[in-house]
Amino acid sequence: MKREISVEGKLYRVEVDECKVGAPFSVKINDKSVDVTLEKEPDYKEPFTIKVDGKAYSVELSKINRQAPFSVKVNNSSMKVELKSSVKTVVVAPSPSSLLVRQPARRMVEEGVVIAPMAGKIISVRVKKGDSVKVGDVLCTLEAMKMENEVTAPRSGVVEEVMIQEGKTVNADEVLAVIK
Repeated sequence: MKREISVEGKLYRVEVDECKVGAPFSVKINDKSVDVTLEKEPDYKEPFTIKVDGKAYSVELSKINRQAPFSVKVNNSSMKVELKSSVKTVVVAPSPSSLLVRQPARRMVEEGVVIAPMAGKIISVRVKKGDSVKVGDVLCTLEAMKMENEVTAPRSGVVEEVMIQEGKTVNADEVLAVIK
């Protein structure tokens, strides 16, 4: 997953390939790799510990809001965090049969295709085929690592296809819906 995150107004490019609880994994922050370990699944209800390059930090999360800034406490210091855009994918030919084209080391997605930002379980689907949506409208809610993530429309249009159902699991980069 690649994303831009603003912390106290400073923008960071963050890339996480695979997050494993209890085992170290690599996170790239502005092209610098750090080793991260989560002691347990992150939770809104109680603080959790995260180790970055061996140094432990106590973290408290408020509910993550994808549309507005939210608060995160690290070692009792509160900071304003804002999730900016996911790093955009490349647009390819508009043929419906070519929704996904795999190429070495990168995936290309047709414009209007909504993909899962991470692996998880679909806990709600808010749209159906034929619905009109605007940029930023919530299409579904995806639960990953006990956190609810709202997947929003990247463009305005009409929902042409919905490929998900509540209760089903999805992989990162799996097609969730198509908006035309």
